[in-house]
Amino acid sequence: MKGIVLAGGLGSRLRPLTQITNKHLLPVYNKPMVYYPLQMLVDAGITDIMLVTGGNSAGDFLRLIRNGEDFGLSRINYAYQTGEGGIAEALGLARDFVGNDRMVVVLGDNILQYGIKQAVATFAKQLSGAHILLKEVDHPQEYGIAEVEDQHIRRIIEKPKQPSSNLAVIGVYMYCADVFDIIATLTPSRRGELEITDVNNAYLQRGELTYDLVEGWWLDAGENHASLLRANLTVAREQGVEL
Repeated sequence: MKGIVLAGGLGSRLRPLTQITNKHLLPVYNKPMVYYPLQMLVDAGITDIMLVTGGNSAGDFLRLIRNGEDFGLSRINYAYQTGEGGIAEALGLARDFVGNDRMVVVLGDNILQYGIKQAVATFAKQLSGAHILLKEVDHPQEYGIAEVEDQHIRRIIEKPKQPSSNLAVIGVYMYCADVFDIIATLTPSRRGELEITDVNNAYLQRGELTYDLVEGWWLDAGENHASLLRANLTVAREQGVEL
């Protein structure tokens, strides 16, 4: 199974912190933000990993992560995303790397208290399709929201103005290799991006989308300044630091 960390974007909501660097290189307590999703993949047994980034700071990832020695890896792969084409477009850059394998995709600013090992094990037993993670949130209008009935996802709505659920689709996605065929059929949204919600809804229409509910805390560390501060404090406390 392949691992993909998506660490592109302009980080416009974190300026001026991101004026001269990529947001995924900002610190979360004692490590760069991007270290956390990389470690989650390694802890789940995934050691063949590609990092997708872009912008002027792309070379900084290579200088920081190198071949992945800090994670016990002998090699890590890199891809460059030109422009702001969305999560699904960034994932599409990994097609040759993934080949016919399955993949676990993690957004570079997502941190989970208990990692993703159990969810990856669940997906490994799934015959086909996709597997996503859901977490209850306080402001569902800010996320892609899943409506669940009888333990099945009925639909996913991107940032609904009047949410009918508080279950957010977090930035961890697990797909079979046919995801690239789905991406090839997408058209840009009003934001000019290929939306990952459209990918997940395509699997939903096939009846091939499953989910797990996240236990423990989940951090979207790069959402804004408040979320970055919250991530630093949460991770520091998790490591026993008295604040």
